[in-house]
Amino acid sequence: MSLGDQIAKNLPYLRRYARALTGSQATGDAFVRATLEAALADEQLKSSLEGGRVPLYRAFNKVWSSAYMDVPDIDSEAGHEGAAQDRLKSITPLNRQALLLTTLEDFSVEQAGEIMELESDEIERLVQEAVGEIDRESATSVLIIEDEPLISMQLEDLVTSLGHEVCGTAATRTQAQEVVAQKTPGLVLADIQLADGSSGLDAVDDILAIDSVPVIFITAYPERLLTGDRPEPTYLVTKPFQEQTVRAAISQALFFGSSRPLG
Repeated sequence: MSLGDQIAKNLPYLRRYARALTGSQATGDAFVRATLEAALADEQLKSSLEGGRVPLYRAFNKVWSSAYMDVPDIDSEAGHEGAAQDRLKSITPLNRQALLLTTLEDFSVEQAGEIMELESDEIERLVQEAVGEIDRESATSVLIIEDEPLISMQLEDLVTSLGHEVCGTAATRTQAQEVVAQKTPGLVLADIQLADGSSGLDAVDDILAIDSVPVIFITAYPERLLTGDRPEPTYLVTKPFQEQTVRAAISQALFFGSSRPLG
């Protein structure tokens, strides 16, 4: 496989990580572009990328770490992401980097250490600090949009174990509308393909037309959301999922959205 093909294969996931880290699709993509431009200008860096995902993320991390305090303002159309940006400007992002790398991106502690150029025990400490910091956020109500009963029940148990309330579950877009008519959730967990052929994307759009609410998509088809053709989700978990990954995504979503009312 050529270097270009390797990078193209991993690029959607690097963009996902960059978006989650910055709280903005536009800002995340700007850092990804800067990373690729740096690689084109440096033969040694370019050749290192032949090693796969780890060196690609390490190259991104160097660009991000050197410039994150000067990230530009994001588009005002996504209000909860604006709150996220304010937080990112004032809080050192190392712990969230470690958390995202070891959960959302599924790197081992050792790989995350290689990416961040830190020892493994330091990565573990940063992850624990991030979890502790985020778990102090206020509990909220959660809407689960999922048409597979066993997965829906698993997500219900996970959400309640974190101290949140499940305000409703829905297997179709119509059911989601019925739940939201009663109460606007503070967080939405949504699949893409629903029971009656309706779309979780449309169900989420209905909710976002009412209020700006953090959304986590949990899907077996992540490539459908990482195309660059439309605004992409900040939080995207691939099925089959690890509960730790969903927990981390929930914590991150509430952290980024907690600066403003969510319903």
